[in-house]
Amino acid sequence: MHDHFPAETQHIARRAWRVRGRVQGVGFRAFVQRHGRALGLVGWARNLPDGSVEVVAEGAPETLALLRDYLQQGPRWAVVTAVEEIPPPADLGHARHDFVIR
Repeated sequence: MHDHFPAETQHIARRAWRVRGRVQGVGFRAFVQRHGRALGLVGWARNLPDGSVEVVAEGAPETLALLRDYLQQGPRWAVVTAVEEIPPPADLGHARHDFVIR
């Protein structure tokens, strides 16, 4: 029998989203960090000057889809009006091993 990585580590994808609505000052980044870590993803969430939040995540495609569902829901006080998929960055930088707030 050959040693293989588990199936979930063989297919890694990277996605990025811009989340619009009332998503700053409502705990949105901490919400994303908590769910990202719970799902075993790495990446970040950061506020942008236009009032939106950028989320970048890397992991199994099925798990990224779950995170995207959480983004649409948001934490209790958030009002999400749009979750737009955007081109992900080429590198995760210091977020290669954790899910961080930037």
